[in-house]
Amino acid sequence: MIQGPLREYELLTTRRQLFGRTALGLGTAALANIFGSELIGKEVPVGTATHGGIHHLAKAKRVIYLFMSGGPSHHDLWDYKPKLNEMFGKQLPAHVRSGQRITGMTANQKNGLPVCPSKYKFTKYDNNDRGVYISDLLPYTATVAEELCVVHSTFTEAINHDPAITYIQTGSQIPGRPSLGAWLSYGLGSMNENLPGYVVMHAHTNFAEQSLFNRLWGTGFMPSEHQGVLLRSQGDPVLYLNNPHGVSRADRRAQLNALAAINQAQHERFGDPEILARVKQHEMAYRMQSSVPELMDLTDESENTFELYGEDARTPGSFSACCLNARRLAERGVRNIQIFHRGWDAHSNLPKEHESQCKDVDQGCAALIQDLKQRGMLDDTLVIWGGEFGRTAYCQGGLTKENYGRDHHPRCFTVWLAGGGVKAGITYGRTDDYGYNIADNDGNPLDPQPGKETWTPGTMHIHDLNATILHLLGIDHRRLTFRYQGRDFRLTDVHGHVIHDLIA
Repeated sequence: MIQGPLREYELLTTRRQLFGRTALGLGTAALANIFGSELIGKEVPVGTATHGGIHHLAKAKRVIYLFMSGGPSHHDLWDYKPKLNEMFGKQLPAHVRSGQRITGMTANQKNGLPVCPSKYKFTKYDNNDRGVYISDLLPYTATVAEELCVVHSTFTEAINHDPAITYIQTGSQIPGRPSLGAWLSYGLGSMNENLPGYVVMHAHTNFAEQSLFNRLWGTGFMPSEHQGVLLRSQGDPVLYLNNPHGVSRADRRAQLNALAAINQAQHERFGDPEILARVKQHEMAYRMQSSVPELMDLTDESENTFELYGEDARTPGSFSACCLNARRLAERGVRNIQIFHRGWDAHSNLPKEHESQCKDVDQGCAALIQDLKQRGMLDDTLVIWGGEFGRTAYCQGGLTKENYGRDHHPRCFTVWLAGGGVKAGITYGRTDDYGYNIADNDGNPLDPQPGKETWTPGTMHIHDLNATILHLLGIDHRRLTFRYQGRDFRLTDVHGHVIHDLIA
C-alpha cells in the first residue's frame, strides 16, 4: 500500500490534537477520513501520471543499491587512462593536484606522489563517443555494458571513510540524519504489508576492514518505522524472528493486542507519533514471521537461475546470494533494497584485493541486471553501483607495474546506474588525462562547487546523485522535507540538481 501525506495525518492525529485544531483541523481530518483509503490504497500501473511518485511521473518503482564500501578504484575498473602508462613512476604534476587536500597517509611519503597506471586491460563497448570502457577485472559486468549508465564525474568533499559513507548515504557528513532508504519510506511508503519497505544485506568479503554502522540505514530524527531492516545470513534472517520456546503464534497475537491497547492509551495521553511507529513495527514483525522464511527459501528457484548467478548464490551471505534475494525482495514489493560489500580500501596490494573483490561481485551484478530484464522488471527498477569515493592516480607505498596501492580520492570517481528510467549504454562526465579532476570535453579541469546555485554541466555531486534518484522515483528533492527542531530538513540539504542528461 502506498502511503501519502493524508495517511500520515490519519495515523499521527490524536483526539486532543484533533479538537485543538478547531474548524480547520476538523475539516482536514474529515477529508482525510472520507478520501484517504481511496487516495492511498491502490497500486498504480506503470506509465500512468501518478505511478509511484508524489510530485511527478515516476520512472522507477524501486531501488537496488549495490554499495562498494571502501572506495573502488575507478582507474582499475572504469576510467581508462592510457596516458598514465607514459608517466609510470613520475611525480604527479603540481598543476594537476593544484594544492588539493590529500590524506595524511600520503602527504609525507618519501617517494612523493608517483603516477600509477592500471595493470589491467580495458575494452570499449559501443564505439560511439559515449561508449563504456570496462577493465578485464569485470568480465561478467561487461556482458551487460549496454544497460549501464556510467558516470565518471561523481565527486564529494569527504576524504575519510566514515564521513564519506555517512555523507553519501544521509546527505550529511555528521551522523544523525535519515538515510536515503528512510527518506524513500517516508515519502512513498511501502508496496507490501508483509515485508519492510527498506531492507539491507551485508555480503561476505575477504577484506572487511571498515565497520558499517546501523545509522547508515537508520532514520535519524524520523519515526523508527522507516528504519532499514537488516537481513542476516546466519541464524535467524532477522533477530528474534522466531517465538521463544513455549510461545505459540496465538500467544504472540494476544500479547501484541494487549500491547497495542496500552500503546494506544499512551498515545492518546502524550501524542507522541513514535508510539504509533512502535505499534506498526510490532505488527510488521508479526507478519514477517511468515513472510521472511518464505523469502529466504531458495528451493523454488530454477537451476537456470543458479547458473545465471553462479554457484556462490547457493551460499547464504555471498554477494550473489544477496543479489538473488534482492530480486526476490523486489518481486515482493520491497521499495528500497541495499547490499553493502566491504573491503575496497586498497592502500597497498590493490591488485590482489581488487581481484578478490571483483570476483565476489562481478557475476552477481550482471546476473541481477539480466534477471530483472528477463522478468520485465528492469524498466521500473533503478540499480545503482558505487562507493563513497574513488582512488588516487598516484601510488601509496611501493610501486611496481604488478603491485601498487592507491589512497582515497574524493575529487572524481565512478558510479553506474541501470534501469529505472536512465539512459543505457552511455558514459556521462569526463576526467582529465590523470583521472584526477573532472574535465570538460576538451580535457580542461573543471572546479565544480556543490554550494553554487548554478550546476556545472558534466558533473555529479553526491547531492546531485541523490536528487536524481528521488526524481526517478517521482519525488522533487526540494519538496520532500521533514520538520525537526523548528527546521525543514531534506536529504540533499540546501543543494542538489537533478541530472536530466542521465534520464531516458
